Amino acid sequence: MRTIPTLLVSLTALTQSMFAIAAPTPLTPQTAEYQVNYGDIELGKAKYTLPNPEDGVYKYRFDSDLSLLLLTDVRHILSEFTQENSQLSPLRYLQQRQGVGPNYTEQTAFAKAQGFIHTRYKDEKGKFPYEGEIFDPLMVQLQFRLDMAAGKEALDYKMVKDNELDEYKFHVIGRERMNIDSGSYDTVKIEVVRDNKKRQTFFWMAPDLAYLPVRLTHFEKGSKQLDIKLLKYHFDEVVSQESKPADIAEQPHVPKLLGTTEG
Repeated sequence: MRTIPTLLVSLTALTQSMFAIAAPTPLTPQTAEYQVNYGDIELGKAKYTLPNPEDGVYKYRFDSDLSLLLLTDVRHILSEFTQENSQLSPLRYLQQRQGVGPNYTEQTAFAKAQGFIHTRYKDEKGKFPYEGEIFDPLMVQLQFRLDMAAGKEALDYKMVKDNELDEYKFHVIGRERMNIDSGSYDTVKIEVVRDNKKRQTFFWMAPDLAYLPVRLTHFEKGSKQLDIKLLKYHFDEVVSQESKPADIAEQPHVPKLLGTTEG
């Protein structure tokens, strides 16, 4: 009879080990797909993809395909960046937009070693000093998630967008249970800080999902304009990479802007 309790203990230990999966982090390889609505009208879907880094360089992607009657908007965005501890450093940003209205490409090269940021937006070039912590509009989302996971209170970020330097601030409102079609999530509600209430943006992030956003709503003059909800997500197992000693590690290559000779 002693065999049965022994087997139960062994089975419990085996079951726990089988399901002892490490909790994901904001940089765990992942995909997340969202439904984008304009009010109650479905516009289409958007997808984020973060694979394993290659030679220490992360490549974060965003793809969306939205339409409303005869209006279309298709975007493909790629952000390349590196990580040092909990701080992310941008290398290159590329956005391609197609649809009704002008098609355009936006490119940014972050030449930190030279102390400059080179941009091209709608065929207009820009050049800014590389000073302090700075981000592109895509990878800043991952830095934000890292900072939330670390319990940081100062949520201020400077980024390069549309050939301009912009600063964004965020305010934590509190915890809230979010129920949407894809599930029920314990979340932290965040608001984008603005000078007035004509435009308001709120989003909800799930701590159990490495602070993955599960919903975003945007209001213009009190009327809901955008409502973006998480449809599905997936975190991959992290593939470990042998790191090189600091004294022989290769410096990441910063690609030059297309059509220019600048690095």
